Amino acid sequence: MTRNTLFRLGDWGIYALFIVIVLGLPLMMDDVFWLNRIAKYLVYGMLGIAIALSWGYAGILNLGQGLFFGLGAYMVAMSLKLQSYTSMQQGSDRPVPDFMLWNAEPGAPTELCCIVKGSWLWLPFQAQWFGMVMAIAVPVIVALILSSAIFRLRVSGVYVAIITLALVLLVRLLIIDAQPVTNGFNGLTDLGWLTVAGIEFDPYMVSTYYIVAVSTCAVLLLTRWLVSTRAGLILQSTRDDPNRARYLGYDVAAYQVFFFTVSAGIAGFAGMLYVIAAEFASPSFLDITFSISMVVWAAVGGRSSLIGAAIGAILINTIEATASETEMFQEAWKLIIGVIFVLVVLYMPRGLAGLAQDLAGRIADARVGGKQRARTGAPAE
Repeated sequence: MTRNTLFRLGDWGIYALFIVIVLGLPLMMDDVFWLNRIAKYLVYGMLGIAIALSWGYAGILNLGQGLFFGLGAYMVAMSLKLQSYTSMQQGSDRPVPDFMLWNAEPGAPTELCCIVKGSWLWLPFQAQWFGMVMAIAVPVIVALILSSAIFRLRVSGVYVAIITLALVLLVRLLIIDAQPVTNGFNGLTDLGWLTVAGIEFDPYMVSTYYIVAVSTCAVLLLTRWLVSTRAGLILQSTRDDPNRARYLGYDVAAYQVFFFTVSAGIAGFAGMLYVIAAEFASPSFLDITFSISMVVWAAVGGRSSLIGAAIGAILINTIEATASETEMFQEAWKLIIGVIFVLVVLYMPRGLAGLAQDLAGRIADARVGGKQRARTGAPAE
């Protein structure tokens, strides 16, 4: 058995172990609170996959991934908001978000409130399927337009990071300023539950956890397949030397646009799942710190490894939650996360995945070398 074969077997073994643990966790844990929390961490793991796809494989450092996550979250939150009890009890022929009535002038009729406050934007979201479709479609469309404009002009490197960072700030300000329509700083709360075929999914139900868990595993496997295709190999060549790829006749911009858009679609899908599990959407999803945190997760786990970035995101958020709830580290948990990131950058630049690959390489070399010595009868070194 060759070294490469051992690597492939080990790689797929890690994927299989991750999937078994994620899907089997409810069988080992009966605490619904922690199960819901882990579902949120799995969503963060999906964001780590999206960052690894764009940064690690495409070489595109996106510091505004929170834009696509936030858009996906708000799209489905608008639909679930209209499914909530408070919106359904407004006495109108159609549901009205409660905050629109709070912002209305005293005595103003509900229909007038709908017209003045811009509830026409909310009307299509009465259908829950529409909100779920828009949660993926809107981030994809925005990413397609943005990436086409950037990569067709051959903008690269730090300039892409600056543009995405500025854009997420701009959209955050727009959402906050449009308080009559979006509820501003307060975000969208008091949401209804996801309903499929008449079945309501309580965020603390095991079935809701499985929606998130199965989705995370599916995204992980699909992206793993995608980067192993011919398009994925060409993408990695454009990352390493775009000029050489252009010389060989490849449309570098087309590959960059495609994978950037796929990454945005994954982030939008993650935003939708997070709202289902957490029951709120907030402008904090579009904060700079949140977008940069995603990059930290991918760097710790290994930006060149999809499963490494996912595990890094889950691990960092678990440590963060545990440290912030421990009395000794309540004020210092951010410092702990910062120290972890600095140590990883200095001593493990390829993240945890790189460390695991190095260990696996040594084991594979030792095993292959031992078999060769056994065949030749040579003494061990």
